[in-house]
Amino acid sequence: MVPLTLKVPVPFDYVFPAGVLCLGVEAAVDFDRRNEPDSQVRDKETGERVWVVRVLDLDPAAGKFGRTTEVKVKICAPQQPVPPASAVPGYPPAIEFDGLTLTPYVDSQRCKGAGSCKARMAYSLRATSIRPAVVGAAA
Repeated sequence: MVPLTLKVPVPFDYVFPAGVLCLGVEAAVDFDRRNEPDSQVRDKETGERVWVVRVLDLDPAAGKFGRTTEVKVKICAPQQPVPPASAVPGYPPAIEFDGLTLTPYVDSQRCKGAGSCKARMAYSLRATSIRPAVVGAAA
């Protein structure tokens, strides 16, 4: 039987063939508990804190048809992951993800009452850690 939360391991180069730039790391907020002092999301399996790493996908095809090139990848860790220093001053650092997994789900936010439902297949990305990008490794 296929589990409801299918996590498919994928190589970093498959998801981000042109690489990514790190735009920031922030705590994932549990909006049901946002008025509490500790409103950070906790992982259901491990109980660890969930962090959201915002990255800019450098693949030219990622921004086709007016889509955003910003992608969010979640990481479970006891402390906030720290991005590496940038190799080029004034620009975001290039990073890679270790332990990248893809979880498909149905995004039904486009279904509005009666009529046609424009639900779509979507996916979320999780990783175990971040590290500096290996420059010039791809051939």
